[in-house]
Amino acid sequence: MFTAVNICQMSGRNAYHHGDLRNALISAAAELAEQGGPAAVTIRAAARQVGVTPTAAYRHFAGHEALLGAAKAYSLEQMGDAMRKRLAALPAEPDAPRAAMARIEAIGRGYVDFALSQPGLFRTAFVADVSKPAPDFRGPDGPHTMLVKGVDELIRLGFVGEEFRIGSEVAAWSLVHGLSLLMLEGPLARLPQQERQAVVDQTMDAFVRSFWAVRANFRA
Repeated sequence: MFTAVNICQMSGRNAYHHGDLRNALISAAAELAEQGGPAAVTIRAAARQVGVTPTAAYRHFAGHEALLGAAKAYSLEQMGDAMRKRLAALPAEPDAPRAAMARIEAIGRGYVDFALSQPGLFRTAFVADVSKPAPDFRGPDGPHTMLVKGVDELIRLGFVGEEFRIGSEVAAWSLVHGLSLLMLEGPLARLPQQERQAVVDQTMDAFVRSFWAVRANFRA
């Protein structure tokens, strides 16, 4: 069975000739989102890219919002993949608290990696709710769930208390999301590549230090 991830490895036209127009349209929607963000995803544009009429596309998607929901689902899958890629690259760390913090940092870096390398998909992942919403950040394999599992581990290790859960999750997400937007659309967008990387590194280092500070206060 094809998913939005592997179907996008084909061209929309080739997928259609294999008899799967719905997935070909999803592939086209993902490509449109990658190139131009959520505003670029329309039934007409996807149909044109696949090589069919809009009428044929409407047999598979009730309207623009349903197709956009499919592009959002693909974008979230790709964001999760970027985060898992960072996790997979972590070296072994015998110290449990440091290993847990390294995983939290890797998740955050993967989030920023995705935003900076795939800005169109990043914006599509945050598109407003549509008529048939795609799986959101709280899905079983979504980015939010990965963050929650990381905070769960910190609580289990006595790094922070349960009462700090919401604040920890929101602070972590706000930091990487805000940094991503500053890099994409804000005053940091024009920084040279070397300086951009330094800003990301220093911001993530500050984030990690803040968790260690919380731990020190919690255990005091």
